[in-house]
Amino acid sequence: MERPARLCGLWALLLYAGRGGVAAPAESQPPVTNLSVSVENLCTIIWTWNPPEGASPNCSLKYFSHFGNKQDKKIAPETHRSKEVPLNERICLQVGSQCSTNESEKPSILVEKCISPPEGDPESAVTELQCIWHNLRYMKCTWLPGRNTSPDTNYTLYYCLGKILQCENIYREGQHIACSFNLTKVKDSSFEQHSVQVMVKDNAGKIRPSFNIVPLTSHVKPDPPHIKNLSFQNGDLYVQWTNPQNFQSKCLSYEVEVNNSHAETHDIFYVEEAKCQNTEFERNLEGTICFMVPGVLPDTLNTVRIRVKTNKLCYEDDKLWSNWSQAMSIGQKANPTFYITTLLIIPVIVAAAVIVLLLYLKRLKIIIFPPIPDPGKIFKEMFGDQNDDTLHWKKYDIYEKQTKEETDSVVLIESLKRASQ
Repeated sequence: MERPARLCGLWALLLYAGRGGVAAPAESQPPVTNLSVSVENLCTIIWTWNPPEGASPNCSLKYFSHFGNKQDKKIAPETHRSKEVPLNERICLQVGSQCSTNESEKPSILVEKCISPPEGDPESAVTELQCIWHNLRYMKCTWLPGRNTSPDTNYTLYYCLGKILQCENIYREGQHIACSFNLTKVKDSSFEQHSVQVMVKDNAGKIRPSFNIVPLTSHVKPDPPHIKNLSFQNGDLYVQWTNPQNFQSKCLSYEVEVNNSHAETHDIFYVEEAKCQNTEFERNLEGTICFMVPGVLPDTLNTVRIRVKTNKLCYEDDKLWSNWSQAMSIGQKANPTFYITTLLIIPVIVAAAVIVLLLYLKRLKIIIFPPIPDPGKIFKEMFGDQNDDTLHWKKYDIYEKQTKEETDSVVLIESLKRASQ
C-alpha cells in the first residue's frame, strides 16, 4: 500500500509543476533579422525588420527598440518603427525581441542599424535655418550661407506637405537668404499636417544639404491687430480693436502701449484676457476686443499701439510678437501757433542779446572785473602837485633875478655915458 501512495504523490507533484506551479526562468529569444532603414519624404526615417528565426512557439513576440543613448524606448508588436528627425547627424536604432511588454525582461541581442547624414563638407551647409508661420497664411524660411561656400551659390528650398514641393520665391534680406511659400490652415478643415519638413541645398550639388522640421504648433507670428476706437469715460481710456484673421481670442495675448505727450510717460499693459467690463462698448462694436486703461488724463494727447502673440493655451510657442499696430491718438492736441511763435521769437531775442553784449562789453568787463588800485599812483596823486608848485616858484625867482640884473646893467651903462659927456 505504501508504494502506490508514493507513486500517486510523485504523479501529483509532476502534474502541479507542469501546470505552472513552479516558475521556470524566461528564455532569451533569438535576435531579429533583416533590419533595414529607409527615408521617406525629406526627414521621415523608417526602420523595418523580420521576426527572429527559431523563436519559441509559446512566445507572443514583442520588440524592444530605442535610439542612441537609450532614448525613446518602446516595446510594441509591430515590426517597424519611424521617426521624423532632421538628417543633419548620424541616427541609429537598436532592436531586440522578447516575449512580454515588461521592460525588466531581458531582450534578445540588440541589432543596430544607422543612417548617416548626406555627403559633403559640413562647413558648406547653410546655418541658422529657421521658419516662421506668418498669420497661418504663409511660411517664411531664412538661412545664412555656409562658411565654405561661394557668394554666387544658387540655393533651392524643398518642403514637404504630403508631397515634396519646391519653393520658388527666393530672395535676399541683407546677409540672410529667404524663401516664402503659401501655407493656409482653414478652420474646420481636415488639416492633418503636424509639421513641415524643410531641406536647403544648391542646384550644383556642391554644398551639403541642411534639414529642419517646423512644428505647426509653434513658430507662429500673427499679423498686427487693428484699432477701431478710442474713447474716454469716467477718467478711463477704453481701447477697442479687432484681432488678426485666422486666430481666436482665447489663443492670443496682448500688449497695449499708451504714450502721453504731456507727461512724457510710456506705459505698457500686458493683457491675457481683454475685457472692458462695460456692456455699452461691447454692444456698439461687436466682434471687437476691448481693454480699459485706468487713470488717463483726457486733456492731454494719448497715443495707443497694440501687438499680439500666441499663447500656450493653443500653441507650444509664445515668444513671437506681431509688429505694432498703426498708432491712434485721442485727447487735446497742443496749439502749434504757440510753438511756431516761440521758434521765431527765440532767434530774435538771442540776436538782440548778442548786439547788446557787443556794445556794452567794455563796461560789462569793468563791472565784472573791476581794476585793482595802484598804490604808487595813489601816492603820486597825493604828493605830485606840491612838488610841481615848488619847482614853478623856483623858476620864477630865477627869472626875476635875471631881469633885475639886466635892468641894473642898462642903467649903469647909461650913467657912464652921461658922465663922459
